[in-house]
Amino acid sequence: MKLIRFGPKEQEKPGVLLNGRRLDCSAFFNDWDRSFFSNGGLEALRQLLDREGDSLPEAPESERWGPPVARPGAILCIGLNFSDHAKESGMAIPDEPVLFMKAPNTLSGPYDPVAIPRKSTKTDWEVELALVLDRDCLYLDSPAEAASRIAGYCIMHDISEREFQLERGGQWDKGKSCPGFSPLGPYLATKDEIGDVHNLKMELSVNGRLMQQGSTQTMIFKPDYIVYYLSQFMKLEAGDIITTGTPPGVGLGMKPPLYLKAGDIVELSVQQLGQQRQEFIKSEA
Repeated sequence: MKLIRFGPKEQEKPGVLLNGRRLDCSAFFNDWDRSFFSNGGLEALRQLLDREGDSLPEAPESERWGPPVARPGAILCIGLNFSDHAKESGMAIPDEPVLFMKAPNTLSGPYDPVAIPRKSTKTDWEVELALVLDRDCLYLDSPAEAASRIAGYCIMHDISEREFQLERGGQWDKGKSCPGFSPLGPYLATKDEIGDVHNLKMELSVNGRLMQQGSTQTMIFKPDYIVYYLSQFMKLEAGDIITTGTPPGVGLGMKPPLYLKAGDIVELSVQQLGQQRQEFIKSEA
């Protein structure tokens, strides 16, 4: 299944993408949120589609694509999870997953414009594979157990402001939590839709120029292990989003560094998970 949400920001309706058509599920489900995932919602949705998928109403073509899940309790991110990206960032390859968090209110749609933050000169790009949990997790016994808690996968653009992140003291969160800095989607693909999640091509271009090209095959820590590992320290909740790192090719690692400016167009994709496109605009705030 491919879960979507559509409609105006903060008024999105839940739906599915079926045979290229966006179908409206709002008559049967409130939203793709913590309550949905933690109460067996995926199985109920599967039964609905088997029963009457062809008769669900189609969403108007003009409707905006929203993030495929509702605002989560947490967006948890793993940094430096590709060895070659760690090297280009001038940082050591980690012995354990490096964790930072993004504010949940940074979540945005896959085609929404993104405002460059006020006083920003170092807004950067990062294509990432994200996963969404369908059950709470705490003190899991193994990565195999963690695998059963993953609802599916989607693309996240982990937009970052490098000065705020690295030069202003404290943790990374300041450079990761600017408004609109977490475009998600276009859809959440359940695990049965994905062949081998450890071998998906990842690409990102800026104004048509290919910047990032990699594969989930070169991750240091795999998704199942990441969920298992994080559960040893905190309670993860159904509907939470976890991103798994980016391949090399970010602006920070270029010589000289290159950053985004108003008018730039960023396009990104992960194999089997679709693509995103954002125009970066000047902040009006």
